[in-house]
Amino acid sequence: MSQAEFVQPTLREATRVFMRIGLLSFGGPAAQIAVMHRELVEERPWLTEQQFLNALSFCMLLPGPEATQIATYAGWRLHGVKGGLIAGLLFVVPGALVVLALSIGYALWGKIPWIEAMFIGIKAAVVVIVVEALLRVAKKALNGWAHWIIAGLSFVGIFFLTLPFPLIIMMAALYGYLSQRSADDPPPHPKGANPLRTIVIWLAIWWAPVAVFWAVGATFLTQIGVFFAKLAVVTFGGAYAVLAYMTQAAVSEHGWLTTPQMMDGLGLAETTPGPLILVTEFVAFIAGFGEAGLMMGIAAALLALWVTFVPCYLWIFTGAPYIEWIATRPRLRGALSAITAAVVGVVLNLSLWFALHVFFGRVTTVKHGPVTLFTPDLATLDWRVVILALLSGVMILRLHMDLLKVLALVALGGAALAQF
Repeated sequence: MSQAEFVQPTLREATRVFMRIGLLSFGGPAAQIAVMHRELVEERPWLTEQQFLNALSFCMLLPGPEATQIATYAGWRLHGVKGGLIAGLLFVVPGALVVLALSIGYALWGKIPWIEAMFIGIKAAVVVIVVEALLRVAKKALNGWAHWIIAGLSFVGIFFLTLPFPLIIMMAALYGYLSQRSADDPPPHPKGANPLRTIVIWLAIWWAPVAVFWAVGATFLTQIGVFFAKLAVVTFGGAYAVLAYMTQAAVSEHGWLTTPQMMDGLGLAETTPGPLILVTEFVAFIAGFGEAGLMMGIAAALLALWVTFVPCYLWIFTGAPYIEWIATRPRLRGALSAITAAVVGVVLNLSLWFALHVFFGRVTTVKHGPVTLFTPDLATLDWRVVILALLSGVMILRLHMDLLKVLALVALGGAALAQF
């Protein structure tokens, strides 16, 4: 498809599709990026392949949930700040409402078996969605042997050597930058970009509720706001990267919840639509519920959502005008291309980690010197997930069925097979 064939949808059309993306965004960043690529690049001529890959590479450099940031950028690209606000909200709100409802149910009644059973099927389908996306993105992003090597080293570094995600991205960017020659006549900066004004406005919006709670002496909610705002700026590499830190701080230092509750919250966030970092909403709700009951839990959850996701608008509205500009600078474009190749390895890591934990009930981590191996207990293989994943593969890869229909069918299948 040529560039001339790409069209801009109306705001109403874009809103409808971003709502659909929000409802389909199960399974963490790899699956969510897959859904967005399918909806915005493959099925609709709204973004070019290169625009999507440039945005993906840029968002991987930022702290916070990269899938939310890509959705926000796509909305901004189509309809400016208004489009970015709508896309970002619709990506987060459906999952946030589900997580809040399930958090309330969890606090009042404990685990809900029939909901867990439905999510067995959804997770099986998500494995297939992730594999499909990985293949498509790799095909477009890996141009030449150098990119294949970067992707391979990135996967080995993060999966087997547990190297820090920012280090991997920085090394890839440095290679890409140095391997290109600089332009003799660099293009001018983007017209209309006013980063200082954008930063000031969104910093004020981000911290406003925390400042209000501090001013009125609401110590607990102030503590919640500061804690999750701090998480928002150290979450490089998605929710998995910050999970250990959050668990240690929330469980050991603050005593807001127990380790089993923390793991239940992660499982809940993994199997509901929306970014995986919505686990922060669960943690804040349980903390507030334990502090002063239901209403405090809801207030803490809403505050955690605010300070976690408002920074996405800060980063994207500040940097979005420069993404296309970066692509016109040879060295910066080389850095971005290398980051995209490294991201393929990172997505492969997330995909394999997710698949292991979906198919097997128990996965242990074994260290051999600097090498870490994830070893599944073969006896805990869930045959129900295998069947549902195979059915999902046929529906998605062979029949190319609508994802909403696939997720509905496998959810019902999960509920049915849970009886066995």
